[in-house]
Parts: sequence; C-alpha cells; structure tokens
Amino acid sequence: MAEAWAIELFKGLGRLFLNPVFYLVFLAAAYYGIQRVNRERQHFLVRAENAYFELKQLVPLGFILGVSLSLITVLAGLTVPIELLVFATVATIILMLTPKARWATPAYTVSIGFILTFFALEQNWPLPAFISSQVEGVEYLLPAAAMIIALLVIAEGIMITINGPKGTSPRLMKSRRGQVVGMHEAKRMWLLPLFLLIPGDAISLDSTWWPLFSIGDQSYALVAVPFAIGFQQQIQSKFPAVAVAAYGKKVIFFGALLLIIASGAFVYPIVSLAIPVLAIVGREWLNYRQRSVDAKAAFYFAKKNDGLMIIGVVPHSPADKMGLKVGETVLKVNGLQVNDEKGFYQALQKNAAHCKLEVIDTNNENRFVQRALYKTDHHELGILFIKEEFKKSHQAV
Repeated sequence: MAEAWAIELFKGLGRLFLNPVFYLVFLAAAYYGIQRVNRERQHFLVRAENAYFELKQLVPLGFILGVSLSLITVLAGLTVPIELLVFATVATIILMLTPKARWATPAYTVSIGFILTFFALEQNWPLPAFISSQVEGVEYLLPAAAMIIALLVIAEGIMITINGPKGTSPRLMKSRRGQVVGMHEAKRMWLLPLFLLIPGDAISLDSTWWPLFSIGDQSYALVAVPFAIGFQQQIQSKFPAVAVAAYGKKVIFFGALLLIIASGAFVYPIVSLAIPVLAIVGREWLNYRQRSVDAKAAFYFAKKNDGLMIIGVVPHSPADKMGLKVGETVLKVNGLQVNDEKGFYQALQKNAAHCKLEVIDTNNENRFVQRALYKTDHHELGILFIKEEFKKSHQAV
C-alpha cells in the first residue's frame, strides 16, 4: 500500500509538468515584472524593485499552502473528475491572456470548470482521446469540487494577506483637479501546486478509510495540479500594505463562508451548485467594493504644504539603508526645510559626504536618520517622490 502511494506520488508530480499552466504562470510573472519596471522608469526615471521580484514571489508561499491543502484534500478523500481539471485549465489559459490578472484565480477558473464539468457529465460531452474519464454520475463529486473551490479561495486570501503587501509599485496620475498625485499597485501571479484525487486505476483504496463519504471500491490517481492565483489591486486612499492586507483578510473570510456552505452539500448535493456562482459573484463584489470605496476617498500620496512624502524606496539604496519607509514625510535635509524635490536635492548638496534627515513616520512621530554618502551611492538616495509635473502620456489608467 505504502509503495503504491509512493509511486503514485512521483507520477503525480510528473503530471504537474504536463500542465501548460505551470509554464504560463512563470511567463506571466516575468511579464508583470518587466511591465512594472518600464512604468516606474517612465514615472520616476528609476525602478523600485528589479524585474525579477515577481518571479521570486511566485512559488515559496504557494508551495507551503499547496502541501497543506493537499494533505486536507487527500486525507478528506475529496475526489474530483478529470473533466474539472481539463475545463479549469482551459479557463485559466484563456483568462491569463486578458489584461486583468485577478481573473486568473481559482474563484473564477475552477468555478467555470465546475459549471462546465456539470454540463459535460450530464450531457456526456466527449473528451479528447488522450483523456479517459471513469465517472458515472456527478452526485458524489459535486460536494468535493465545491469544497475545493472554497479551500482555494481561502488560500488566495492568505496569499494576498502575506505576499500582496510586499513591494507594491508606486505610480503617478493626475487627479480630477489636474494635480499630480501618487498611488500604489500590486499586480502578481502566484503558483499553488495541489495534489488532487481523481477516479482512475492507480491506487485502490478501502472506502471505510475516508471520513467524509463512501464511494465503494473505486480506484484513484493522484494528480498534481498547478493552480494560478492572479492578483491585482490599486490603492490610492490608504497606506498600501495595510490596504492590501485588509483586502486579503476579507477574501479569507469569504472563503471560510463558502466552505461552511459547501459542507452542507454533503447532506444536500444540490447546494454545491451554488458554490461556483457565489464564488464568482462574491469575488467580483469584493473587488468592486474595494475600488468604489478607494475612489471616493482622498489621495494618500499627495503633495503636502510641509515636507515631501516618500512614495517609493529603491531596495539597497542609501534611503533603504537609513530605514526610510514608504509613506513617511521628509521635513528637513541637513537642517534645511524642504517643500519640493528641487529643494530636497539642493539641501542634499550642502554636505556631499553626509546627510541628515528629519522625517515624520507613518505613526505621525518625528525621527532623525543620517548616513555617510559615498561615490558609489545612488545619486538621488533612492527615494521616489511625487513629481512636480507629469506628462499626460504617462498618466496611470
């Protein structure tokens, strides 16, 4: 028994590399990184994080979550038809080709796959010749698929809460009054590999072992499925890290609500049909609500009468080494009051070997930072400010 599981585990991992989504998420993450760097250079003449930042965020947390969810789905005996994986993969590929990164996430892709699977099994739609389905009826599979949608929504919320606030990208735009203001954007693609059980001939299981439901002497195969989790959020009215984390917690709560509803499907299978609809509508409502509230509030990154607000900090720059943070306001440079970017750099030249800054942190408390300057240092300390002028061709949309 243990040997059969070990063999199937390695075979399942091999199936991971047969799924085109596995490769597309890397291409998408690389594209988002290049796109971000180009925009930041247009707006600030320098980029914040390098173009590999999105790629570095792609796997680590998703792998941890994938292992955790795999244990839950396998130990609970959540079995899904191969049709669900096929349709979810097709939906993912199509939605990844759209400009909206947030659409390429399980709340949409797996929900669409669920709906198409229901009709495919009910209407006996033919599958490609290289895929063999061993499903007769859909009743016992619907609750499991609904539970997996809910679990993936929770995983998405965790990814947003933990990884979303990291390295949000600054950008400039013009307000309705024509003033140059700042905002932040998070646009990511994450990979969550998940082992799922599908009806097959690989592993024969004792039906009494499963805690949720019994399906006789059916055999199963393990398949490692690469789920793409896309995320995109623009923040203009709050501190970026706080706003993104708060949004992620709402997604977690929504996923937990879906999980509670989906658990009822094991008693009333018809309930599971509501899960994909609720997942799509609920995620759209959360996104609409976030954008609506954010658009009506005042801009967080706007010009101040006293000082200059930091909208971005280049990693490993003098500013980063001095501990300067996004959202802080520089009041004085080398003892001189500054109100614009030109005055900031003029005051910086007062002492080319050393700089001392007085700043107001995000808790509205004053503090002083200082550092020796070297010829190899970034010539602008690595601080990104709101520009005095902003070309219309570069305006954020």
